[in-house]
Amino acid sequence: MRHSLRILLTLVVVAIAVAAGLWLWNYYLYTPWTRDARVRAEVVTIAPDVSGWVSALNVNDTDRVRQGDVLFEIDDARYQAALEQAEATVENREATLQLRQTEARRRNQLSNRSISEEDRQIAQINSKVAAADLKQAQADLAAARLDLERTRVVAPINGHVLNLQLAAGNYVNQGNPVMALVQSDSYYVMGYFEETKMSSIEVGAPVDVILMNGDTHLRGHVAGIGRGIADTNTSLNNQLLPQVQPTFNWVRLAQRIPVRITLDDVPDDTLLSAGMTATVRVDASADTGKDEATRVERPPSQATTASPANGEADRLPTQHAQSGDTAGNADNGDATPATSP
Repeated sequence: MRHSLRILLTLVVVAIAVAAGLWLWNYYLYTPWTRDARVRAEVVTIAPDVSGWVSALNVNDTDRVRQGDVLFEIDDARYQAALEQAEATVENREATLQLRQTEARRRNQLSNRSISEEDRQIAQINSKVAAADLKQAQADLAAARLDLERTRVVAPINGHVLNLQLAAGNYVNQGNPVMALVQSDSYYVMGYFEETKMSSIEVGAPVDVILMNGDTHLRGHVAGIGRGIADTNTSLNNQLLPQVQPTFNWVRLAQRIPVRITLDDVPDDTLLSAGMTATVRVDASADTGKDEATRVERPPSQATTASPANGEADRLPTQHAQSGDTAGNADNGDATPATSP
């Protein structure tokens, strides 16, 4: 009796171990979750549209700014002088046009004995030339006004100042970035899933996002799936020949596919910073409203994130197109080798 009990317990333990091994194999290889996820955000680089000395700097690094706030000002003395010169040119061209038009009207009233047809045509042409010169002067005036306005650099979005490379008194050049703005309502998560798990992921599926920062749980949904990653075998040499890797491992890691995840609701006290690490779990059992037999891929416009209706909501995604993020083959702890025959 005791011998039979030992055999039974041994069989039970072996069965439990096999079941646990199969469950772990399926969980790590096919269940749609990954620890390789990062918080992302839309970043706008700020560069002056005109060159000059910075006369005033109104922000510090990491400051929060609102759309329309003045970030810094460039000395406008030269641009004010250019505007006055353009205004004077316009006045001169207006007077010239008035003079040419008066001459053309007066010569049109003269008889053929008093003026030749050639002189009459020349007067009309001079009038048209003066009108064209006036239009050019008006365009120069508009450009001078725009340059003067652009000496005040304002924030194009709500966000936080990042990597400020500027101080009052510095000289800035047109088009050279001097700071970045992280858009405060554009945070999302980019998860990099192994290709063995992609069959369980579809657009619209709910996602549980767990930030490494304080084990914070956030809810979201799959907004889009990346349709391409880099392939080292496609790089070419100087003769435009593909540089195919000479070795191939029998045991190989599954490629990782980027999946964009929109955050549905973010509490106000939750700190989000682009680059944070997160673990994401996709609820593959949830009904996304699509029949498996008649599944139709959503157009790209539906795979973008929607901006929140509440303008005060912070750290919610905006209507920016899905970025073409790509992922490499790095294994961050949840990658399970996939064998091939």
